[in-house]
Amino acid sequence: MCSLRPTPAVGSVFLDARGDGRALRVSWHSEAGVVVLSVWRDNVCTATVRLPPEDVVGLIETLAAGLARGTDPGLATA
Repeated sequence: MCSLRPTPAVGSVFLDARGDGRALRVSWHSEAGVVVLSVWRDNVCTATVRLPPEDVVGLIETLAAGLARGTDPGLATA
């Protein structure tokens, strides 16, 4: 698990719809050449994924495609 650190200047925190202290932090680390997605529960980091910037494009495209389909759960596909 990660220790609590402030969110970098370039990043965001997204609260989980379920509440209960869950959140996703997105932070850019240009010094390391990665974007870090971290999953938090209250003030404890429970998981991280480090993506090179070129993979972030695919992530954004996937999120945009999901939004384009709408938020109706019946439209989701595996």
